[in-house]
Amino acid sequence: MSPRPAAVTATHLGTATVLLRIGDLTLLTDPALDPAPADYPGARPLHRNAGPALTAAELPPVDLVLLSHDQHFDNLDLAGREVLGRAARVLTTPEAAERLGGRAEGLVPWESRKVTAGATTVTVTATPARHGPEGTEHVTGPVTGFVVEYEGVGYEGVEHEGVGYEGGTLYVSGDTVRHVALTEIGDRFRIDTAFLHLGDAHFPSTGDRAFSMSAAEGAALARTLGARTVIPLHYDSWDHLAEDPARITEAFAAPDLAGRLRWLRPGVAEEL
Repeated sequence: MSPRPAAVTATHLGTATVLLRIGDLTLLTDPALDPAPADYPGARPLHRNAGPALTAAELPPVDLVLLSHDQHFDNLDLAGREVLGRAARVLTTPEAAERLGGRAEGLVPWESRKVTAGATTVTVTATPARHGPEGTEHVTGPVTGFVVEYEGVGYEGVEHEGVGYEGGTLYVSGDTVRHVALTEIGDRFRIDTAFLHLGDAHFPSTGDRAFSMSAAEGAALARTLGARTVIPLHYDSWDHLAEDPARITEAFAAPDLAGRLRWLRPGVAEEL
């Protein structure tokens, strides 16, 4: 009997926040969970115009948070910090881990950690990311993406009567622009599902410089990765994410990308 796919579900809560259930493990990405409207002052002020599909209080216990960076409120806000405090483990950049303390662990690119919950073990590997044009790193700060590899997934205490379950590989880009270092991800890993942070982020104070991928850049990265499925994130709920989401659909309408794009319904757990 051939293996069946492992049981993995994803729930998009808004912006870059996704709740993943991989077997017994519950994983959350970039928790931005404050209600809207909300304003955040700073050198580049942010305005949140739509709230999350689930509040922090509605989340289940979280085994692992993957935090691409801690310095921008659209990736980690006040409610998100409360979730970090309750999570069993947090993986992020070394700089963010030092600032956050507690259960946060920093990874440099290509460094890996194994995380186990119940009968499920995943391997998380940090991947390169750059949150803006070359030369702006001192302003944007360090950021990381992640690859999550899981083997045949069962559930604690459940017998599968000898039926094998396939593993898989997920990629979460983090806030990044497309640059040459991302090419190595596709060389190292066979990506099944890529969660790409898009939105073509722009700010009045920085002119035409972009701080996240556009739809066209996301489509180009999908080709480089060879990802079988692409799920858009980080395209809504904030004023600085101004690219029309319809552009994403248009970019993935190219014949060589047909059938790869998948939209998640906010707040709905969908099997991958």
